[in-house]
Amino acid sequence: MSSIPTPSDHLPDLDSSEVTYPGSDIAVPAAPTNPEELKHDKYREDRRGWRRIVVNFTPSWFAVTMGTGITSVLLHNLPYHGRWLFYVSCIIFCLNIVLFTLFSCISIIRYTYFKGIWYSALRHPAQAVFLGTIPVGFATIINMIVFVCVPAWGDWAANFAWALWWVDVVMATACSLYIPHCIMRTEGITLDQVNPSWLFPVIADIVASTSGAIVANVLPNDQHAIWTVITSYILWGTSVPMAIVILAMYYHRLMIHDILPGQVAVASFIAIGPLGMGAAAIQLLGQVSLKLFARNDFIPKAPIAGQFFYLTGILTALILWGFAVVWLFFALATIIRRRITFNLTWWAFTFPLGVFTVATTTLAQELPSKFFKVLGTIFSVAEFLLWVMVACGTIKASLNGQLFQPPPLEAWEKKAKEVEETEKTKDSPV
Repeated sequence: MSSIPTPSDHLPDLDSSEVTYPGSDIAVPAAPTNPEELKHDKYREDRRGWRRIVVNFTPSWFAVTMGTGITSVLLHNLPYHGRWLFYVSCIIFCLNIVLFTLFSCISIIRYTYFKGIWYSALRHPAQAVFLGTIPVGFATIINMIVFVCVPAWGDWAANFAWALWWVDVVMATACSLYIPHCIMRTEGITLDQVNPSWLFPVIADIVASTSGAIVANVLPNDQHAIWTVITSYILWGTSVPMAIVILAMYYHRLMIHDILPGQVAVASFIAIGPLGMGAAAIQLLGQVSLKLFARNDFIPKAPIAGQFFYLTGILTALILWGFAVVWLFFALATIIRRRITFNLTWWAFTFPLGVFTVATTTLAQELPSKFFKVLGTIFSVAEFLLWVMVACGTIKASLNGQLFQPPPLEAWEKKAKEVEETEKTKDSPV
């Protein structure tokens, strides 16, 4: 009787419908994965100990750093501010640095130790789109460096934040251009599979443009600041119009195929993200342009160029803010009266609402408006409470192992067992 093959010897091709990804199952898999590419000599050992956590650690975990980062920013810039809020925001800021560093280390180990998972993730829309959460989470750290470290440590901290921002720009641009292209090249995608998670790669550029405005405002060199602003406007142009295109596709999907199912209904809030962040970015860029362009005679033939950029920013922000309100209503209507089991998609509550709040508080500063100021404060408190709720849920689900279920490997093990049973049947005497 021949020996029974192990799961790592050979596996049949997977049915893509059997592959699921914790926290990113809002996109239906469209392309099968070749198991040979992810073969490992210690296949069964990868189910135990630290290997189980690492191999099952999907990019969707970086949504945690997005939500944590925007919470620290909101508490730092709360309209009705107190000194104690500053210390709370600093604590959350430090926590976010720890989380981002930890998640980055785990991801590096995952993609280097387990050969082939990186290429498999790029070919799978459900995982690939969440790679966009990495530069977004990184950008929130850069923002807090500007808010907290630059006032305390001076120009060198500003230049350090500027260097980090360029790294973020490269990552964000790569995500916003390459990941949508990967989805385009994936066969079998239908209209009912269009979902808000497709916005994550695009949001990365919008957040980078926002961070560019924040960093440019503290740079000691005006020429560096001007080029940062110009780059940020270009990033805004590559992302906000594309986000509106994706929202149009998603709206078409909702009209034809109903709202998102219960377990992923909270992902409806992602649609608010690019609109809120886009509104905040264009206002902040206008503020910096008003200061820099006049001081440096940026456009000699148009001495009021800074004022034009500033006023256009406020007008555009009001339009985007109003559009975000529409999607906020759709999102609330989607989740109302539904019982939703906790999963990583709950972090979709935090960041989109957070950036919508940033847009609201920025409008409150620029108009100035008591209405937007009060509304921004209410949204800030609500977002903080949501962050606490989701963070507690994440800790609980992590401790019981609920969030570390295998992504593609679960389906592979099922196929491997089928192979073993088939071989046993063939080798058994009749």
